[in-house]
Amino acid sequence: MVSSYVFYGWWDHRFLLLIFLSTIVDYYVGLQVEKQLNVKNKKVFLWASILFNLGVLGMFKYYNFFVESWVQMFQSFGYNIDDNWTLNIVLPVGISFYTFQTMSYTIDVYRGNLKPTSDFISFASFVSFFPQLVAGPIERATNLLPQILNKRVFNYVIAEQGLRLILWGMFKKVVIADSLAPVVDNIFSDYTSLDGGTLLLGAIYFAFQIYCDFSGYSDIAIGISKLFGFELMSNFKFPYFSRNIGEFWRRWHISLSTWFRDYLYIPLGGSRGGKWLSLRNIFIIFLVSGFWHGANWTFVIWGFIHALLYVPSFVLKTNRKYVSEFVAEKTILPSFKELGQMSINFFFVVIAWIFFRSDNSLQAFDYITRIFSQFSIHVSYKYYLFYYIVPLILLEWIFRKDERLTVVNKPFWFILTVILLVFITAKFGGQKSFIYFQF
Repeated sequence: MVSSYVFYGWWDHRFLLLIFLSTIVDYYVGLQVEKQLNVKNKKVFLWASILFNLGVLGMFKYYNFFVESWVQMFQSFGYNIDDNWTLNIVLPVGISFYTFQTMSYTIDVYRGNLKPTSDFISFASFVSFFPQLVAGPIERATNLLPQILNKRVFNYVIAEQGLRLILWGMFKKVVIADSLAPVVDNIFSDYTSLDGGTLLLGAIYFAFQIYCDFSGYSDIAIGISKLFGFELMSNFKFPYFSRNIGEFWRRWHISLSTWFRDYLYIPLGGSRGGKWLSLRNIFIIFLVSGFWHGANWTFVIWGFIHALLYVPSFVLKTNRKYVSEFVAEKTILPSFKELGQMSINFFFVVIAWIFFRSDNSLQAFDYITRIFSQFSIHVSYKYYLFYYIVPLILLEWIFRKDERLTVVNKPFWFILTVILLVFITAKFGGQKSFIYFQF
């Protein structure tokens, strides 16, 4: 707990009070929910926790967004309204992650899936566990809290696996994501003067930048946790090899997608209430997921696009087709059908990423329009495709059945270490922070 608070406070000590307050509230609520004999009283405490956490999240992350949207709406009708209601608020790093983590604890206690702990230090350690505190994975108390409460013994094999994951995560972040970042920034900032082929390439680069950035952090978090004897849930399972959007969301940001499934989609009725109710729930999940990522309409539209992409698969009942089966399960190369499915799915995911990356929705629509209206195969920055993207795809294809990289031999890790050290030395002082720190 102490080391986690030092870690978080190093960024801005003022927000230690916020995470401590959230910890106290949910610790108290968990104990009270367990004590209550009346279901109604249990719900009162549960909703107190939910409203507190969502209220804190809403104040710091969404208050200014709603005020500015309200002002812009009235201004569009010719009414001049001052925007002096906005607040000068700094978004606490990782607030979206630890608020969801603490809410899952109280919900699981209410459902009877977990006994509340009376050990405040252990609970505070669960909330503030530093490897995954600021960018996930969003852990469940049912998984992480028992590990904190139980004694752990150092295991060399597990620690070695952790070091490998840290190295792989650093490689994806420093070598791939940070190398693509300036190229992506240049293309998106100067997109009006570039041809459509270059714009499409910029969107593809961003798709791999955000994947390597975010999955790289998750690998590092999982690896560091292994050094301390903790096993965190997997957060990415090679999502760009998905054959439809349902499979993509079972492989991308797994801790968030399963959180929304278990704590929002299923309580709303899931797919049990008929097709129209199910479609409503699907759109709610994807829109909320988009809004979770940031206070901007671009994220909402990004979620809406994924909902539209998911609906045909749901209607045709193919959304659960690839639940456990890996692509090219028993072969070295994918079939033409699988290759086509992956390519089409990846293309639509890339188009959706344009909204995620753009400053506003008008820029995103303009960017996409220019891709198709001014398309040219004489693209700039094309060499990055062969320097970074193609090698990464080949490596991940080899690893696609083993996201923890448990069977990779030692020469590979030696080569990876040399490459990483070269890039760290060349970019000393030039690394970018992780993208998901802002969420």
